[in-house]
Amino acid sequence: MNWMNVEETLRRAETPLFWVGAFTVASLALWLLYRLLSGFRIWVLGNGQLLSPKLGKWAVVTGATDGIGKSYAEELARRGFAMMLISRSQDKLDDVARSLEDQYAVETKTIAVDFGKSDIYQKIEAGLTGLEIGVLVNNVGVSYPYPEYFLHIPDLDNFVTNMINVNVTSVVQMTRLVLPRMAERSKGIVLNISSASGMYPVPLLTVYSATKAFMDFFSRGLHEEYRRQGIIIQSVLPFFVATKMTRIRKPTLDKPTPERYVAAELSTVGLQSQTNGYFPHAVMGWLTTKLVPNNLVIFFGARMNRLQRTGYLQRRKLREQKNGVGFKSE
Repeated sequence: MNWMNVEETLRRAETPLFWVGAFTVASLALWLLYRLLSGFRIWVLGNGQLLSPKLGKWAVVTGATDGIGKSYAEELARRGFAMMLISRSQDKLDDVARSLEDQYAVETKTIAVDFGKSDIYQKIEAGLTGLEIGVLVNNVGVSYPYPEYFLHIPDLDNFVTNMINVNVTSVVQMTRLVLPRMAERSKGIVLNISSASGMYPVPLLTVYSATKAFMDFFSRGLHEEYRRQGIIIQSVLPFFVATKMTRIRKPTLDKPTPERYVAAELSTVGLQSQTNGYFPHAVMGWLTTKLVPNNLVIFFGARMNRLQRTGYLQRRKLREQKNGVGFKSE
């Protein structure tokens, strides 16, 4: 009798269970289709035509003389923007400005300032006066010379002050200077070049990682505040790009040239408020934030950086011994 009751109960549950299963499978299929179509829209079709001088005549790029910043300046000049280049070395700024004028026949201006200082923004504000700015690229940044434990960082006080001024204060202050003009015209784009290091803590690059996490949170919060006014503020989180700062000399599929990275990243503007900017980097970002447990990412990041630290200190010790300089082990 009990067995018959169980069988009857299962028969009654068969239809509801079928529909639950069908609904689940259909939901998963629709989710997968949506993700595939979204990926196709972002990484194949792109949105590259959004950035044009219709946003405003001028584009402003900080850290514009090397690497990713220089590639942004070149690509935006190619699209017809007049370029305001801001960096530390006037000689390098002049070289880049001449190159852009010769190659793309655009107007250029330069401002030479050290973003490690905090008293530079009055000079920058004066230089930006009267310019119709359509795009701001907050690219200037500084990292560690080599991975190191916090208390072992040479000249720690100045190191921390400089890194916060360059990686954090510059982003907020440049946005403060440019955003009001965009808000008045209800159009404009701000690209904040953060780093994949801001997606999770990276031990032995802890201060750098934390400053990049600030950039990411600042960008996403500000985007929500101003997107209804027609302004796009995008957080850009690249993994390794073959630049002077990363010391990568030979580009690969997952470590592209700055030119290749920037061309891919600009196609995501208006489609993603937070982006890794380049399809292989997007895959790496998904793996390290969705698939792999956060603790494992932190563990392996620390392990890799400890190995790099050891290698760097050993090489430095050999150099100093060769030059007859005493070396104190850390």
